[in-house]
Amino acid sequence: MEGFWGTLECEIYYLQKFYTYEELRQAIDEYIIFYNTKRLQKNLKGLTAIEYRNQTLAS
Repeated sequence: MEGFWGTLECEIYYLQKFYTYEELRQAIDEYIIFYNTKRLQKNLKGLTAIEYRNQTLAS
């Protein structure tokens, strides 16, 4: 989980300016969706988190 928050900080938090809590909250919510469904993970054999989970559950 620490890796996720570090990645979020590097890819979202430090690259954008947020003027309200709601802007920050929306950016985090969108990033969580991206991270789980689109971002490939080297430590998950090049799969997204959702693909890896589904593959593991199917085994």
